[in-house]
Amino acid sequence: MTELRARDPLLFWTGAAMLLGLVVVTLLSIGDQRLILGINPWVKPMKFLISITILLWTIAWFMPETDPNPVRRALVRWTVASAMVIEIVLIGTQAMRGTTSHFNAATPFDLAVFNIMGAAITVSSIAVALFWWILRRDTPSNRAGYLWGIRIGVGLFILSSVIPGFWMVANNAHSMPGPDGGPGLPFVNWSVQFGDLRTAHFFGMHAMQALPLLGFLLDKAIGSDQPSILIPTARNVVLVAGVIWLVATGALLTIALLGRPIMTL
Repeated sequence: MTELRARDPLLFWTGAAMLLGLVVVTLLSIGDQRLILGINPWVKPMKFLISITILLWTIAWFMPETDPNPVRRALVRWTVASAMVIEIVLIGTQAMRGTTSHFNAATPFDLAVFNIMGAAITVSSIAVALFWWILRRDTPSNRAGYLWGIRIGVGLFILSSVIPGFWMVANNAHSMPGPDGGPGLPFVNWSVQFGDLRTAHFFGMHAMQALPLLGFLLDKAIGSDQPSILIPTARNVVLVAGVIWLVATGALLTIALLGRPIMTL
């Protein structure tokens, strides 16, 4: 935690605030008997608080691996942090009101909330794309797996945010071809009746954590004092893993678009 805070204080403390919010909404959920699409209204804020914390702390951890231009770094950190705060405040507001936050046009207020969230996510995605662009270009041989893991992982995060997100907006729902709601997997609530676009969205975005971790472990296993013939190994393994991850994400997206639930696999 000390190292994480030193790498990017703003993103660290914003993520810490999200964890505090997670405690609050978890306590609120215990005494709330209402249901939204068949689930407790505070489950969605819980999921987003966890996801946002992971995103903020991941970017904070990787920030030293970017071009040390203070303006570009500040643009990334402030944009992402601000967008995530807007997102969770609006999701929490709708949970408090007892209605859905996404794909909701029941009233002018609900539509405005959904549009603001869409704008915030769009701006945040652009900021993450800038973050990907300013990642360091040099690759020390003893860190090749880790650095390529970051590059590929962030790239897959962007693709998995934008493409499934586009289909969700076009479909006006997570589920295909049926409506949102109904039986789903515990906590994540992915549909067990229809295809669910959130599966590809989730799996693809978490390449941002998995591939750098894989590269880091490979770098450590090979070591910088090994024969030079082994130096590209970590990088190559991460590249292959990235391709496999991309194909798997595409397969999950295709399955959802075909209307098949993940439980049929």
